[in-house]
Amino acid sequence: MATLEDIGVSAFINILGAFAFLLAFALLRIQPINDRVYFPKWYISGGRTSPKRSRNFVGKFVNLDLKTYLTFLNWMPQAMKMSEEEIINHAGLDSAVFLRIYILGLKIFGPIAIVALLVLIPVNVSGGTLFFLSKELVVSDIDKLSISNVRPNSIRFFVHISMEYLFTFWICYLLYKEYDRVASMRLNFMASQRRRAEQFTVLVRNVPHVSGRSISDSVDNFFQTNHPDHYLCHQAVYNANKFAKLMRKRERLQNWLDYYQLKYERHPEKKPTSKNGFLGLWGESVDSIEFYKQQLKELDKRLAMERQRILKDPKSIMPAAFVSFKSRWGAAVCAQTQQSKNPTLWLTNWAPEPRDVYWKNLAIPFVSLSIRKLVISLSVFALVFFYMIPIAFVQSLANLEGLERVAPFLRPLIELNFIKSFLQGFLPGLALKIFLYILPTVLLIMSKIEGHAALSVLERRAAAKYYYFMLVNVFLGSIVTGTAFQQLHSFLHQSATEIPRTIGVSIPMKATFFITYIMVDGWAGIASEILRLKPLVIFHLKNLFLVKTERDRERAMDPGSVDFPETLPSLQLYFLLGIVYAVITPILLPFILVFFAFAYFIYRHQIINVYNQQYESVAAFWPHVHSRIIASLLISQLLLMGLLSTKKAANSTPLLVVLPVLTLSFHKYCKNRFEPAFRKYPLEEAMAKDTQEHASEPDLNLKSYLADAYLHPIFHSFEDVELTEVGVDKNQTQLPSPPASEPSSPSPPHYAYDYEDEPQQNVQNYQVEPPHNVYQYSFESPHNVYRYDIESPPNVYHY
Repeated sequence: MATLEDIGVSAFINILGAFAFLLAFALLRIQPINDRVYFPKWYISGGRTSPKRSRNFVGKFVNLDLKTYLTFLNWMPQAMKMSEEEIINHAGLDSAVFLRIYILGLKIFGPIAIVALLVLIPVNVSGGTLFFLSKELVVSDIDKLSISNVRPNSIRFFVHISMEYLFTFWICYLLYKEYDRVASMRLNFMASQRRRAEQFTVLVRNVPHVSGRSISDSVDNFFQTNHPDHYLCHQAVYNANKFAKLMRKRERLQNWLDYYQLKYERHPEKKPTSKNGFLGLWGESVDSIEFYKQQLKELDKRLAMERQRILKDPKSIMPAAFVSFKSRWGAAVCAQTQQSKNPTLWLTNWAPEPRDVYWKNLAIPFVSLSIRKLVISLSVFALVFFYMIPIAFVQSLANLEGLERVAPFLRPLIELNFIKSFLQGFLPGLALKIFLYILPTVLLIMSKIEGHAALSVLERRAAAKYYYFMLVNVFLGSIVTGTAFQQLHSFLHQSATEIPRTIGVSIPMKATFFITYIMVDGWAGIASEILRLKPLVIFHLKNLFLVKTERDRERAMDPGSVDFPETLPSLQLYFLLGIVYAVITPILLPFILVFFAFAYFIYRHQIINVYNQQYESVAAFWPHVHSRIIASLLISQLLLMGLLSTKKAANSTPLLVVLPVLTLSFHKYCKNRFEPAFRKYPLEEAMAKDTQEHASEPDLNLKSYLADAYLHPIFHSFEDVELTEVGVDKNQTQLPSPPASEPSSPSPPHYAYDYEDEPQQNVQNYQVEPPHNVYQYSFESPHNVYRYDIESPPNVYHY
């Protein structure tokens, strides 16, 4: 059981660790060799083309300007410069709403912490019951600040009940305001965006097979019959997974060929050679350039054969299609209505944006989707509950008694005061953090197997699984196993009628473990996020061994995006801990507040400078966040009712019965009031947007715009003649130039902010309006030529 001294040692270690991470980041970020690691978003957006250059060779790698070392902390105010509107334009609505979750945490727990510390701590301390139970139970000074210290059947419990009501009303008020705000932001974001392919497109699945008619013909006939005034065109879904693997192999071979050709150009006196055996480790020495040219030639033949098989084989066309309409109104009607008298056929949903499509899963037959979901549900259930066994084992070892049993020779070392404080105040939280490290990756793979068609849905489903895991194993599991191990002696030496009372006293005592977990995960862990140690090492290793061309360098710089499958459940766990322990053990709240403030600051910096979101779901994850905060409220209310029943306060317990009813009623109201904005597109908004567009662009050729918007990425390498075979006529009239006054980009425009120590260079603004496909843009700077491959809906792109 951790004491105040143990918590102090843990706080010192974690604060020291966090400061070390921040100091290392502040020094590493100003080194030119690390510029692409710490500012990749600006390179991708074109706001940065190279780090600050020095005339000598060493200056290309190490910052020799001593003045910048004196201002190495100037990144802190830089992170706060952007307004919320600018962050939306710079990084998208998903990123802006993600940051608002941290602000919501501060709004909720700031006032609650002040009231709880001023009101509940004095009430708990003056209770005094643990002074009499200290010989029977393992207690610490922190436990004497909790509700466990209040004597049974005390009138003081009415204070705790009053605080539970007050905190519930405060949290519900803030949740209502935030839900209203986020829903408005979502609708405004959608209304302000210019034309996007997904606004006109619906994903249709489970297309029935009609004898003598292809899937494509069936889709065309069905929608011309049932949506004659609004149906425009469709794009069939092909099973091109094998072709995609071959294309990835071709890219690797092409990369090696480019590398050896560049090498030969630099040293023409010596032709590069390599061995033709496994991984080039053995075999006959051959001319590298000719070898890879031959490899590419043979692979191109395989690609051509696979390409023809896809185009000619009816089995390669899946019973699904992206169906586009002449208006947003027509798409909204189709996406939000039942198409067939058989509700299992012609299933329609809004199409994800092209960047968000998870193409591999579109080839999964509809029948197997239900089987996959059932198998994965059972697997997740087993994982959640059976994972508790190793967690309980780790928790048992992460205390002094467990360590002494396993390693008795360590007993003299463990008994040292500092080592003892370190083990009790730091080791349990660290052990749990390490044990959970690989879990988000496993759950994301399981979500992919389920067969979801959008990356955003995959990540939300993985986040839901991880949340259930954290709730059962980290929260409930840690309380149950921790209580069982720590109070084992008391359980074995008292009557059965006294055990419920002991549990009621013991559960609040687990707050000491959660305090250590918050410091390890929420303080030092968040500080390590900004250092980006893993991406930094990987980038330099790739530069050293793998980077052969400029394309390789851009890939090595890949910044990734906010890790929603892991970050959102962790955030929801902190809300759960804060809400549950606000009344039970209020001393935990300051640690929660430090986490929310620190994490907001860190992630704000990362979203502005590092992360490049792979997709834009327009804050589709917010209803899940709201629901789980409501679930935290319900858990806190039920837990408090259970505690009071063990404290012989049965007369006061009925006063709490009303709270869960009120909370559920509030949740149902919010669900009915705001959730439709996240599930459906109002026909009123769709009609208004269509009318506005028709007035501004009366000659718009929408069919040309949508023809290949949802074409499988592998078909972008096809010739125009072959594209007509998959329903794409790229020779149609091109779109007229949009008015200059309208917002332009499907991916929001980027804002360039000047950093005092590293001024921007060659910030250029290019406006390109091509038809949708893969476009290559070159930006020339004094140092190099950078090429960007863009696959997104057409519009005006700013670099």
